[in-house]
Amino acid sequence: MDHGLKTSRLACGVAVSNGSKEKIQEKFAEVKLSISSYDTAWVAMVPSSNSPSSPYFPQCVKWLLDNQLPDGSWGLPSKHPDMIKDSLSSTLACVLALATWNTGKEQVTKGLQFVCSNIMCAIDDKKYTPIGFHIIFPSMIKHAQVLGLNIPLTSMLLDALLQKKELELERCTRSESMGGNAYLAYVAEGLGKSPNWEEIMKYQRKNGSLYNSPSATAAAFSHLHDTNCLGYLQSLLERFGDAVPTIHPLDIYTHLCIIDNLERLGIDRHFRQEIEIVLRETYRCWLNTDDEIFSDAATCAMAFRILRMHGYDVSSDVLAQFADEKKFSSTIGGYVKDLGTVLELFRASQIMIFPDELILEKLNSWSRQFLKQQVSNVSRFGDRLHEGIRLEVDDALNFPFYSCLERLEARRNVEHYNMNNFRLLKTSYWPLNIDKEDFVGLAVEDFNMCQSIYQKEVKELERWYEEYKLHELKFARQKLASCYFSAAATLYQPELSDARISWAKNGVLTTVVDDFFDVGSSTEEQLNLIELIKRWDGILAPDFCSEQVKIVFSVLRDSVKEIAEKALSRQGRDVTNHLVEIWLNLVSSMMKEAEWTNNKSIPEMEDYIVNACVSFALGPIVLPALYLVGPKLSEEVVKDQEYNNLFTLMSKCGRLLNDIQGFKRESKEGKLSAVSLFMIHDGSIVTEEEAVGKLMKVIECNRRELLRLVLQRNGSVVPKACKDVFWMMCRVVHLFYMNTDGFTSQTEMRSAIAAVLHQPLTHPAKSNHKSD
Repeated sequence: MDHGLKTSRLACGVAVSNGSKEKIQEKFAEVKLSISSYDTAWVAMVPSSNSPSSPYFPQCVKWLLDNQLPDGSWGLPSKHPDMIKDSLSSTLACVLALATWNTGKEQVTKGLQFVCSNIMCAIDDKKYTPIGFHIIFPSMIKHAQVLGLNIPLTSMLLDALLQKKELELERCTRSESMGGNAYLAYVAEGLGKSPNWEEIMKYQRKNGSLYNSPSATAAAFSHLHDTNCLGYLQSLLERFGDAVPTIHPLDIYTHLCIIDNLERLGIDRHFRQEIEIVLRETYRCWLNTDDEIFSDAATCAMAFRILRMHGYDVSSDVLAQFADEKKFSSTIGGYVKDLGTVLELFRASQIMIFPDELILEKLNSWSRQFLKQQVSNVSRFGDRLHEGIRLEVDDALNFPFYSCLERLEARRNVEHYNMNNFRLLKTSYWPLNIDKEDFVGLAVEDFNMCQSIYQKEVKELERWYEEYKLHELKFARQKLASCYFSAAATLYQPELSDARISWAKNGVLTTVVDDFFDVGSSTEEQLNLIELIKRWDGILAPDFCSEQVKIVFSVLRDSVKEIAEKALSRQGRDVTNHLVEIWLNLVSSMMKEAEWTNNKSIPEMEDYIVNACVSFALGPIVLPALYLVGPKLSEEVVKDQEYNNLFTLMSKCGRLLNDIQGFKRESKEGKLSAVSLFMIHDGSIVTEEEAVGKLMKVIECNRRELLRLVLQRNGSVVPKACKDVFWMMCRVVHLFYMNTDGFTSQTEMRSAIAAVLHQPLTHPAKSNHKSD
């Protein structure tokens, strides 16, 4: 084990609250769901097979008697003020259950008082509406009347309730997809004795339930006495005691949500062991085609995305059932246009690693359009319930995963974090394992702790910049902030300080060398610098043909020496020759481009790309850093074709993105680019737009292949931590060149740099409190 790495991790562990970490670690143990009084009431209404005048599950009746809230309602104790329909539905269900067995008269009276005093809210469209409310609630009113319960309704209110029910039922029957039938099966308890139970039972799952819903399953068992339904209900009570949740099982989905939360907030590195245990179990379930994964669109999409991004071999074929909107509309999520489910499908659709992933391409196309339309509706109508997810959707649409840098994304996710923990199905619930307060508290603490380290490193780099007189090179762009930002935003872990410093220094030096060859030197000076790098050792003062060549070579030589010394302690071998070779390759490629420009030569496209992958200058930034991120990197691995492929694919993405954004500027300067060469050599391309379109396809193809290599486990010789660095740089260039040349135009990146390096992160709950 690397002693230096171990020490850094221990130091990091001291800096971040162990209490918060331990609380989150406990969340992985067992999935705990909030109890649903609504579903428990429906289970309590199931009559005994032997004695129909008695409850099959008397323990549920007792639970209802013991768990009425002080205001006479049933439901979650801490209710959102606009969740009154949920309270009405839960309370009326509990009243019906107690009245059915002629017990709890005091509770029934108080429950009816709550329902009657809030009944007008049942038709208030500004209140949050549980799934199926417009069918189930009127049916429960009718059931209450049969039981002789007094719920005074005006004819206007009754007509409004019945009209909403009829419209909902009509929409189900008119639905061109199977989504309407699936929806009716899910809300089966609201259909009374009228439904076609044979049709509804087609939606019964392997565990005996109807859509993992205790209430719908209880209704089915009451009418059909299906033994599989009974087995499901009994299994719930064995696990949860005298009451049931509103959905079960939810173990895989909840565990994946925990992982997703930790990763999005940038704190997953603290829980690698726990995460890997969950992933192994999830993959086992995936291989066994577990119903819990494949019968739910959101779970299936999240499992696919997270497993694939962790290197597990999962096929996108499983998402074919959601590949177009028509197929998706045949599910409950599609029928009710569930924004959260489509967001998960959209996120999954981006993880393309093969040339022809038509399923993911089709899924990406329709889900993107769907999200754009729905999020527009949320904004237009001021839907407060979906405000949190609207921000998530905005981020997903505006920041593709391949252009997101870890620290920048973590900050954005904390700032947009929806602290509301409840979710709304037929009733509200929350997974008790997902304590958002713990998650976001640790994320804020971790972010600020890391930022304090970055600020010290920036000062160290500023001293280095001054010491080597780089500010005296008037031709060179001042890019220290951008270079360090790209390092800190990706190699963000505290223990990767040496890798960050190497990345940042070499980022600055490649910019200096690029400007040296572009505008800051004569041909004599360029040849002099190349010759000095070739000789490397034994350089004397008379060997420099100018002061600026001396400055450039001196800082380059000392930086290589510093990195080589640090690499020696980690790698156990001297990597100086490789580091020098990297720089020599770069300056040689830049010299070739200078010759093309001076001679007004027009190279073949292939020759240009081969040279440009080196001249784009990612080699000196990325390759030396690989020696400092942890794993041993042998000379054999460095010479392996996989290593070279990773570098070439990353560099090609960067170079082509840069050429697209810089085309107009570089054309005026008489420089070559892939855009201009496409227009010259490809007879089918006439306009800049056509050339850019073709290049974007090439970029996408290379990006997919790069991600495939990064995620590949079998047959890979390059350590995963090193492969990740290639992908990190690919994300950097996509961010920098997403809309403009963000590296050349400092203003484009100023706010991002400040967000990662300078502005402390505050807890979103505290921020909201201050703004209130």
